[in-house]
Amino acid sequence: MSSPTTLSFFSLFICVLISLGSTIGNVQLVQAGNPNYRDALAKSILFFHGQRSGKLPSGAPQQMTWRSNSGLSDGRLAQVDLTGGYYDAGDNVKFNLPMAFTTTMLSWGALEYGEKMGPQLASTQEAIRWSATYLLKCATATPGKLYVGVGDPNADHKCWVRPEDMDQARTVYSVSSNNPGSDVAGETAAALAAASMVFRKVDPKYSVLLLSTAKKVFQFAIQYRGAYSDSLGSAVCPFYCSYSGFKDELMWGAAWLLTATNDAFYSNFLNSIGGGDSPDIFSWDNKFAGAYVLLSRKAMLSNDKKFDSYKQQAEQFMCRILPNSPSSSTQYTQGGLIYKLPGSNLQYVTSITFLLTTYSKLMSSTKHTFNCGNLVVTPSALSSLAKRQVDYILGENPKRMSYMVGYGANYPKRIHHRGSSLPSLSTHPQRIGCDAGFQFFYSSNPNPNILVGAVVGGPDQNDGFPDDRNDYSHSEPATYINGALVGPLAYFAGGNLN
Repeated sequence: MSSPTTLSFFSLFICVLISLGSTIGNVQLVQAGNPNYRDALAKSILFFHGQRSGKLPSGAPQQMTWRSNSGLSDGRLAQVDLTGGYYDAGDNVKFNLPMAFTTTMLSWGALEYGEKMGPQLASTQEAIRWSATYLLKCATATPGKLYVGVGDPNADHKCWVRPEDMDQARTVYSVSSNNPGSDVAGETAAALAAASMVFRKVDPKYSVLLLSTAKKVFQFAIQYRGAYSDSLGSAVCPFYCSYSGFKDELMWGAAWLLTATNDAFYSNFLNSIGGGDSPDIFSWDNKFAGAYVLLSRKAMLSNDKKFDSYKQQAEQFMCRILPNSPSSSTQYTQGGLIYKLPGSNLQYVTSITFLLTTYSKLMSSTKHTFNCGNLVVTPSALSSLAKRQVDYILGENPKRMSYMVGYGANYPKRIHHRGSSLPSLSTHPQRIGCDAGFQFFYSSNPNPNILVGAVVGGPDQNDGFPDDRNDYSHSEPATYINGALVGPLAYFAGGNLN
């Protein structure tokens, strides 16, 4: 039997469904939640300080003071410098496919919502630079090779150790003409191209380097076609297999390079590969929906009819997400959360929410509506649904729990994260070995180091959350969850409320 709290939230969600077709929006949601989006925005970016690999800056630029230098020999086994970048989640591995996606989404957020970020724009640029510079190293260290990861995930996952204490071999992985990886190369090109636009005015020289490298990496992606999962096997699977294939990354990479250069080569390439799938998901693995929304700008802002098919695909995607659409294929929890898959569901929520706010913004600027069957979809329909997702993450849910660490009074305390759960070097300077760390993993105590801003995998399909460190599907944070949330937080911090 449902509790009164659950019922009240279900009733609130029904209000959202009713209002989605209206241009008025849902005032109750604003009054009920009243989240501090600016605080959440600042914290969502601060999180990346806790994920940094390499030599950390001293003083104010490194605000997670419980973190220290790590991975300083990364790349040595291949006789190259691959220091820097981010650990993907709660482990100590650098997987470039999700890291590049995170970089692309942070960059898109800065480009789309930068004017609403205020002082956080500089922090977002700093977060982008940290990973983009690492990706540059991966793309330029060895001619004919693209490095795509550092650290053996199978060995890493057998240890519970601080990144500062790692002593297992830091295996280096790469793709080449003989072992292609069009997916990871396409995403790397997208990340570098998107980042080049972020730095075009503030650091022109860096921007030029990013864009020229993006072009070369994309050329590599289309010249030597193949999935990196096939080339690297257990080094990336099942962790970050390219389940969707590589066509989506080629479309995504071309879309970003077209946006950055306006070069007809990329529009011609898009024509040559044809249309993509019809997804109801957007993630580090499947980029089709993101490419559709990005390319819709050409159709809607430039009135370029050649891109109308992408606009139609983007709107069909929205119709598969909206809960009251006749073609909806998206499940919602009773509390109103988009629910896609049991493993780290909030990664899909934040990525889809980014597309909702971005397409809503595009619709508003062009005074555009579209139909899902007989349902008229307005910009406020998309932004209302996006707001419901963001507010849920920030605590407007049946458990009254914020799924962002350090935001609000009630948030996850036992997240699945090595650095957060183990004593810091300042409190425990002695090395904690591979196996010794598991005493902290299995402890019921809250994590000693607060990874401020980290958004965890989130609740289950019943809005439940056990706050259990061993339950990585729900308690593990990840860079790509946050990377996609920064944009929507900036959107709502800027006053875009329904």
